[in-house]
Amino acid sequence: MNLLGEAVNWILAPEQWQGANSLLIMLLQHLGYTAVAVALAALIGIPIGWWIGHTGKGREIAVSISGLARAVPSFGLLILLVLLFGVLHKPEAAILTFVLLAVPSILAGAYTGFEAIDRKTLDAARAVGMTESEILRKVEIPLGLPLLVGGLRSAILQVVATVTIAAYVNLGGLGLPIITGLNLRRYDMVLGGALLVAVLALVLDLLLAGAQKLSVPHGTRPTKDKPRAANTDNPRSINQSEPESLPNERSAR
Repeated sequence: MNLLGEAVNWILAPEQWQGANSLLIMLLQHLGYTAVAVALAALIGIPIGWWIGHTGKGREIAVSISGLARAVPSFGLLILLVLLFGVLHKPEAAILTFVLLAVPSILAGAYTGFEAIDRKTLDAARAVGMTESEILRKVEIPLGLPLLVGGLRSAILQVVATVTIAAYVNLGGLGLPIITGLNLRRYDMVLGGALLVAVLALVLDLLLAGAQKLSVPHGTRPTKDKPRAANTDNPRSINQSEPESLPNERSAR
């Protein structure tokens, strides 16, 4: 508990938010690497995923490649790419590492969003004369958007957690206090950096969860049936069934 308090005090110290190596600069670097990597991964994964989901072709290949990409250790890949690209191209090597990490989740979200659509809906769209491009734009993309946003959500969280390794090759980010703290045996700094990464991931997750909820088309959102109010002005509206006849009335009939 004492270490946690020291880590919080380290984060809140004014000097940590000032200067060229402040936490604010590291936070912006962290968000910058994440935004660029996820944007590039989206440009790659979304069109391919939509094509797979629309045509039904290449799904097995996409699953195999995605599984292979997820199996590659990010830290080892970063070091390998830095060695291959050279020390002058470390940012490019890091971005490529994070892109390869983000593509599988985005790709899966894109094609599974299309696969989750009821085939009867697509058949109905074709029956009314919609072309394949119109089905893609007006039916498949809107209905598949929630799962795509879910894939983006997963990719962003994975990249946010992994960008911390950029500090190993002197690229900054919120991983820098963790690396520096380990070398200096400043465990309050290590825990403080880890807490910042965790809080950042939590905030982004909450924002993306809201975006995923809003991405559901209005016509497909579940609605709660409201109980119909009884009309007290008309007694027959309270009980629409005819009352049973009294015994003497039945005998008279």
